[in-house]
Amino acid sequence: MPLSQPHIQPFLDYLQFEKRYSQHTLISYQTDLEQFFGFLETEFSETDPATVKATYIRSWLATLKSEELVSRSINRKISTLKSYFKYLLKRGIILQSPMTTISSPKANKRLPSFIEEKGTEQLFNRTATPPNEKETWKQRTDKLILALFYQTGMRLSELIQLKEKHVDFSYGQLKVLGKGNKERIIPVSKELLQELTAYIASKPCRLTDVDVVLVNEKGKALYARYVYNTVKAGLNGVTTLEKKSPHVLRHTFATHLMNNGAELNAVKELLGHSSLAATQVYTHNTIEKLKDVFKKAHPKA
Repeated sequence: MPLSQPHIQPFLDYLQFEKRYSQHTLISYQTDLEQFFGFLETEFSETDPATVKATYIRSWLATLKSEELVSRSINRKISTLKSYFKYLLKRGIILQSPMTTISSPKANKRLPSFIEEKGTEQLFNRTATPPNEKETWKQRTDKLILALFYQTGMRLSELIQLKEKHVDFSYGQLKVLGKGNKERIIPVSKELLQELTAYIASKPCRLTDVDVVLVNEKGKALYARYVYNTVKAGLNGVTTLEKKSPHVLRHTFATHLMNNGAELNAVKELLGHSSLAATQVYTHNTIEKLKDVFKKAHPKA
């Protein structure tokens, strides 16, 4: 961080140790703040947060818009500045936040990409090992990765950090550590529980400090990139979606629950959302399904 901004590192420390933000989020905040104060220094010869004006911020946002940055990204940067100046205000470093008159541009709502139920059947049929072939450890791991994503709705970070002690074989559930170190319980099917039991029991020799569920052939914890590529390869043959990521399976988990009558609050808890607003995006797909049923079934449709 630039020495002219001594408050940024304490702010990042606050987000990391008190708010429990992820490393990915911290990097985003740091990047946004570096860009903003770099702009201030270049355009206004200003580096003191106590003298930052709303007009400076609007000028920066206008520059971002002229560079064709999407509204979603601009809103994230506004959120970063709001958090930063709120932090400075609470600590008495500034007397007033310059963000009070800054409004966020309206962003186009992005509907979650998901796989149809027929597509998920194809996915798991494709990854099944033929009866006359011996299943390799990689095949077994890759198949379990896909099953866990689709049947639990876990995030990528939650899956690679899932520990053996968090698998409750008696009650048929998983304890997941989500954003902000918030714990939640996710029930799992008997079939998935059996797969987890067999997988854990037959793990290869491993390092003594590795207690996560999913490991490679050498017994080491999986990297996020490996898991991402596994999902991408699996989805390649069953969908034409441009984005083929673990989050697509998380969206699929939620969408299939909603389409089959699950309550919105229940889906919210299963996904680990902090607010109902984040979960409501899945109701769109439910409404589209209802419209389809109406058109096919109602005489006056």
